[in-house]
Amino acid sequence: MAALDLDAVPWSQVLLAALLGATVLTIVIAGATSASAFGLFNPTWDGSSEFRGAIEADADTELVVARETAVYESGDPTQSVAFVTAPADAYDSTDASRVRQFVRNGGTLVVLENFGSAGNDLLASVGAEARVDGRLLRDEHQYDRGPAMPIATDVNTSTLDRPVDRLVFNHATAVNASDDATILGRTSPYATLGPADTNRSAADFGRYPVAVSEPVGNGTVVTIGDPSLTINAMFDRANNEAFLAALSESADRVIVDVSHSEELPPAHVALLAVRNSSPLAAAIGGVGIAVIGLVAGRWPHRLVARFRGRPGRSAGDPTARSQADVDALRSHLRERHPEWDSERIQRIITALNTGQTEGRSNE
Repeated sequence: MAALDLDAVPWSQVLLAALLGATVLTIVIAGATSASAFGLFNPTWDGSSEFRGAIEADADTELVVARETAVYESGDPTQSVAFVTAPADAYDSTDASRVRQFVRNGGTLVVLENFGSAGNDLLASVGAEARVDGRLLRDEHQYDRGPAMPIATDVNTSTLDRPVDRLVFNHATAVNASDDATILGRTSPYATLGPADTNRSAADFGRYPVAVSEPVGNGTVVTIGDPSLTINAMFDRANNEAFLAALSESADRVIVDVSHSEELPPAHVALLAVRNSSPLAAAIGGVGIAVIGLVAGRWPHRLVARFRGRPGRSAGDPTARSQADVDALRSHLRERHPEWDSERIQRIITALNTGQTEGRSNE
């Protein structure tokens, strides 16, 4: 084997190609992923890409990533579940009215919030009585990796279709609910609310609700005091995944409402735009077909041009062409015109060899 001559390698071109490749890769990754906390397209520890993937993996469920609350006005609410995770902005009257009507018409709304006020505002707007407390929930006895990650083993399995015996929370808060609400999960009796250095009395310890469900109109509102249940670092801990799946597995459509939280990556914004616009999808499809047709149409001509334009060969000598070229053209003509017999194909090849026009060869 001959040794590689490093001096003959065009290093400037290699480096330019590597830089171009790295730039393109960076643009593709930036366009397809997100760095937002709780982001559906954020693959890091604080993103919710695994939560999104679990919904998409269910062939019987349609995932709808809602950038606008108008989504709540379509579809069958009784077969829909909507997740709202730690909204950054308050829902205005129009948006809140759409969500409220969705719930009253039979939809299920799941609000995951701990310390923000927008979640409580949305709960009030739709007519739910549950509210997140807003103080940090700690448990010095029953926790995962520290007191700020309490474990709830008191889970109400009667309302869930999947076996769930414990949940792990991360910087959660308690949920204050009415007597009509169904408690889906509680902490151990050693849980407290507030900073670690707070002086405690016996009354401060208790089994605090962390997830509750209540009827509103013809629908249901579920309030969970920890949005981090959906993030990649927590999704597969204990029975968190099974718990979230149990809330939505009976629905035909799962709405993940990002209208008041994350900014979606440009690539997914474009994809959603195409999915939601039939004319745009048709236009893009038409352009794609035209490009394919153009490329497919030019390829045979390039093959013929290559066959007829070999330098250093005599156009008038049929034996001057390489056998590989002849075989390639013969195969192409047979594929494009299966109705032609071998004699006709041979006449066309001979005509090309002798320099006759393409129009003459196709007669």
